[in-house]
Amino acid sequence: MIAATDPLTETVHWEAVLRPHRSLPPGGFLVLMLALGAVSFVSGVLFVSIGAWPVCGFFGLDVLLVYIAFRLNYRGARMREILRLIGGDLTVERIGVRGDRRHWRMQAFWLRVELIEARDGGNRLLVTTHGRSLPIGAFLTPDERRDLARELTAALRRWKAAPL
Repeated sequence: MIAATDPLTETVHWEAVLRPHRSLPPGGFLVLMLALGAVSFVSGVLFVSIGAWPVCGFFGLDVLLVYIAFRLNYRGARMREILRLIGGDLTVERIGVRGDRRHWRMQAFWLRVELIEARDGGNRLLVTTHGRSLPIGAFLTPDERRDLARELTAALRRWKAAPL
């Protein structure tokens, strides 16, 4: 007989939550939009005062386009990956921008962490087992992927060296 394991009672040996970096916090976005709106309003009033009123609409359009671009950027920040070394498995849960979830479960004993360096300074991080590879941290910077590869490799070593 095979005993079913309960993931809630298994020990989590290592966990990482990966999120895309956004350098402008929501408060900074508000300040930026207010400043951009104020500059566009003042410029629009100046153009109307000299008789170039058709230009005024373009000042509103540029603020709208900047707003849309930032909202799309913040929407992309909702995605994340959760990596867990739990029990004898590495689980990867990928949550997309719409909240869709995908799960992968790989046996940790056979797992290899591969960091593929490119000539341009970029890299790609893969976890590989039984001839199959899964890219992780695609939205991270190359340095962050290097750090994640070192951290995951060290966690796998500690797990393998731990007594049962």
